[in-house]
Amino acid sequence: MLTGKTKHLLHCVLLFTVITVFEIFTGGVRLGNSRPEEFDPWERYGYIGTFVLYLLRLLTFLPLPQVLFNFAGLTLYNAFPDKVNLKGSPLLAPFLCIRIVTRGDYPQLVRANVNRNMNRCTEAGLENFIIEVVTDKAIGLAAHRRVREVLVPHSYRPKSGALFKARALQYCLEDGVNILADTDWIVHLDEETLLTENSVRGILNFVLDGKHHFGQGLITYAQ
Repeated sequence: MLTGKTKHLLHCVLLFTVITVFEIFTGGVRLGNSRPEEFDPWERYGYIGTFVLYLLRLLTFLPLPQVLFNFAGLTLYNAFPDKVNLKGSPLLAPFLCIRIVTRGDYPQLVRANVNRNMNRCTEAGLENFIIEVVTDKAIGLAAHRRVREVLVPHSYRPKSGALFKARALQYCLEDGVNILADTDWIVHLDEETLLTENSVRGILNFVLDGKHHFGQGLITYAQ
């Protein structure tokens, strides 16, 4: 099994290989003694044509800062981390509520992702948690002690005037709906978001650390 550092090294080698091959085949890098044709563009294209051509070439430098930062991220940041080590026992972690907000248009997707996220949590050793689905339309989740479906009434109007996801999330905090204590933690997910074992372990380390009241994690689009 390849380690994260080995995968990152192979990733960098592939990146440099692609760049090198591209430069050679597009003429950016010339091999041998071949020289490009030399001529005076002011005579061939005229002043207006030459000015426009040079201006177009200069415009290609506009995305240069983004390109440099992307290149730095691809080479300096290891996108293949090894398994995250827990800083404490999951049994001692505070209660976690994994709250998924959805309109309920794709109930089958929500049910499948709830099941997959449940498996990831148990595989990571998480014990004190619940998966809560907040929806505008009934999903029909199977009864489970660690799954809760919250149906937002159509007539509900929050005092703040919040709409859409904010409206649904505010409903969860209303008296008579909220079942969480002040010491519990909430992990907000979209209906299509899938947890990984490493992400669950990272969340556990974050709450066990206890240094911050809220945080934000990385989302990758791999599937």
